[in-house]
Amino acid sequence: MWGDWRQLSEIVSVPDNVPIVALLFLAPFYVWYGLRQAFATDNLIGQLEADPALAKTHHRKVFPWKAGWDREVHVWPYLMRMEFLVAIIVTVILTIWSITLNAPLEEPANPNLTMNPAKAPWYFLGLQEMLVYFDPWIAGVVMPTLIIIGLMVIPYIDTNPLGSGYYTWKQRKFAIGTFLFGFIILWVAMIIIGTFIRGPGWQWFWPGQTWDHNRLIYEVNRDLPDLFGITSNLAKAIFGAVIVGGYYLLGGFILHALFRRYNPKDYQRMSLLQYSIMMFFLLTMVALPLKMLLRLAWHIKYVWITPWFNV
Repeated sequence: MWGDWRQLSEIVSVPDNVPIVALLFLAPFYVWYGLRQAFATDNLIGQLEADPALAKTHHRKVFPWKAGWDREVHVWPYLMRMEFLVAIIVTVILTIWSITLNAPLEEPANPNLTMNPAKAPWYFLGLQEMLVYFDPWIAGVVMPTLIIIGLMVIPYIDTNPLGSGYYTWKQRKFAIGTFLFGFIILWVAMIIIGTFIRGPGWQWFWPGQTWDHNRLIYEVNRDLPDLFGITSNLAKAIFGAVIVGGYYLLGGFILHALFRRYNPKDYQRMSLLQYSIMMFFLLTMVALPLKMLLRLAWHIKYVWITPWFNV
């Protein structure tokens, strides 16, 4: 047992995995650090709403503030000076890092002797993990494109005028919650899985398990239509389209009810086009962990099968 955990420590100490180990600590820390100020601002907003006299001396409508908090930092010379100092510190850290840790370089590529597993750089491990659950065309092209488009449309579908320029949770619950779900659950968690959980043959190894290169797993991955005895290719395509369409339809009704109940102000501000785009991207985000659950728990490979793509 001790040898298994020693192997995990060796994986953690690999130079190429140092950024992921740092990510395990830095991402939660900065999320906590930002939310701490957000909750403090929310408490101040609550005090200001209950005391109009206090609002006249400690509050500006565009930026809640009270004595003892840092005010805005002017770009010149204060922000430039801070950025210059940070650049020097980061340069020193990278220099020490490059001296103390060997670069993860290996011998020239040999097609007769490939690595097992052959892992992508850490920042692409999320995409490589998605290849387990979707077609390469879906995981490598469609999903990254949707991520980029989704980030681009955020300013056009965000109708909440509050929370601009200061930390707040109360006024931006939906936006912050959605971001944390997408970044922590759908991106950072996938990188961690690809780094520490996926071993030889891209098989699933829990922390503490030995990465056995001779391990064989006899699992039968089935498509969802196979569970219902559907054998025709046309019937599989129609069945999958109904399931995927039903997911977006039923999921849309559920999210609509939740959004309208818990975020009524944004619901009233949004146009039909903005609302539809938001719902599509939300349901697509939720579809990823659902598809992972189907594959890991019930060995269901694809839900929708067509001659051109599989989902």
